[in-house]
Amino acid sequence: MYRRSGVKGLRRAMGTAGHGGHDYETWVLRYDTIDPMRRDGWREAVMAMPVKPLISIVMPTYNPDPSWLTAAIESVQAQIYPHWELCIANDASPDPRCREVLDRLASQDRRIKVVHREKNGHISAASNSALEIATGEWIALMDHDDLLPEHALFWVADAIQRQPDVQLIYSDEDKIDGDGKRFGAYFKPDWNFDLFLSQNMFSHLGVYRADLMRAVGGFRLGMEGSQDYDLVLRCIERIRPDQIHHIPKVLYHWRVHAESTASSNDAKPYAQIAGARALNEYFQRNGVKGHVESLAHGYRVHYELPDPAPRVSLIIPTRNAMSLVRQCIESIERLTTYPNYDIIIVDNGSDDPAAIAYFAELASRQRFTVIRNDDEFNYSALNNLAVAHASGDIVGLVNNDIEVISPDWLSEMVSLALQPGVGAVGAKLWYPDHTLQHGGVILGVGGVASHAHKHLAHGHRGYFGRADLIQSFSAVTAACLVIAKKNYEAVHGLDEVNLKVAFNDVDFCLRLREMGLRNVWTPYAELFHHESATRGEDLEPEKKLRFESEVAYMLERWGDLIGRDPAYHPNLTLQADDFSLAWPPIS
Repeated sequence: MYRRSGVKGLRRAMGTAGHGGHDYETWVLRYDTIDPMRRDGWREAVMAMPVKPLISIVMPTYNPDPSWLTAAIESVQAQIYPHWELCIANDASPDPRCREVLDRLASQDRRIKVVHREKNGHISAASNSALEIATGEWIALMDHDDLLPEHALFWVADAIQRQPDVQLIYSDEDKIDGDGKRFGAYFKPDWNFDLFLSQNMFSHLGVYRADLMRAVGGFRLGMEGSQDYDLVLRCIERIRPDQIHHIPKVLYHWRVHAESTASSNDAKPYAQIAGARALNEYFQRNGVKGHVESLAHGYRVHYELPDPAPRVSLIIPTRNAMSLVRQCIESIERLTTYPNYDIIIVDNGSDDPAAIAYFAELASRQRFTVIRNDDEFNYSALNNLAVAHASGDIVGLVNNDIEVISPDWLSEMVSLALQPGVGAVGAKLWYPDHTLQHGGVILGVGGVASHAHKHLAHGHRGYFGRADLIQSFSAVTAACLVIAKKNYEAVHGLDEVNLKVAFNDVDFCLRLREMGLRNVWTPYAELFHHESATRGEDLEPEKKLRFESEVAYMLERWGDLIGRDPAYHPNLTLQADDFSLAWPPIS
């Protein structure tokens, strides 16, 4: 990508082109430029730290541009936090200037330790050589041509103080071009296991407890290019998710040039192959039935369905709307490849004779159940009623204005819902004009919540590929939601008292999350959503009052999470759903 299109093309590919809310250069000047007062404050904070861990920075090097290598080392020397050592392994670089730079700088600073390998062994072997001379309690990884901002290790040390049992630490990152200009900031979510299986969101900056890194055997030979991805996969097998800490700050500048993976995944295709192998071997070690497919922008996990496939009860509440319901049902029956499902229609007081006759005809068919309920419209109550009647071990909530696109939509969603630790599974929903309707739910956007990447054009991958990768969100929409019935019942279903119409799905997902389950969104279950085609907008005074009451309930019940969604980022705006920058960042 960098060779073909340069930095501008790379920015476009990442979804971070500089315009309006994406003007990162101006944002950095305003909100990420260190002034003397803050610098002095951090130095005082270091002095007051009760624990001052030694952080060993492991840097394998092979034939770098001498000026870039020098700049990388000097960025470490400029750290506000002084308790570090830089452990460099020169992997038999043929350019003598590499040795000259290393020996000169090491002679000037005893914290710089260098080992010159006699034989080239590639990055895993060189990293292990650097690891052998590391004595710190923590290991940070750094490439030989990248840069650390001066406060990087301060925030690492600060995280260690705040969370003594932490095992892995990672930060946000951006890129830097040949002129030293920063761009392409990746403001990452907090630990997101499903996104991590789709892309290596951990690196950079990645920091590891040294005894954990050594316990898993350091860097594996044969994983070159994705050796750090493989390392994290082996580490997370031994620790709890809450022992992984995200620092929501840019603490790493990744240099872009033609040979770096910062320029695109195709700069080092062997890295992508090694990454898929690392993921597949992780699955094998942990008894996960599935495999990983390598994509141009990450990886796709395919989980195997059990044989026989569990029964799924699809629930469709409606009032009248015969043409919409018919379109929905016919698309399900015509396209869905999943073999074992039934459909429950909840008729909420239909009075259209044609609709009533159609529902009666459906009720006579083997796969269908029709439940009549004439109470006032209460979306939560209608779904809870149907779940109580459902015979499937899996239930699927489906709006009457959904239309299937991808035949394997239900297979995909069920395969995820069956994974340990998964609660609700959401789908990729499109408006009829082929712009995105639902790419997951972001808390706080527009007040309570909104859909990620709403109205994104078809074919665009969104913010760092997140509109096109399996990942966890705090919530997903119930317009098309699949969940194990036992998990639905464990949180007592949708709240039919406080949230009759709006935000019941968000609240439901947050209660699942509170129970320790992950809510997963997949882009590989695609359907159209002809949104609110039968109920319309809530413009009547009574409906407005109800909506305001539901907003107030959500803010009271979930205010802390709504203010800081762990699947989003405080540097991203709450005024739009396009992952643009926050002006100013959310404190």
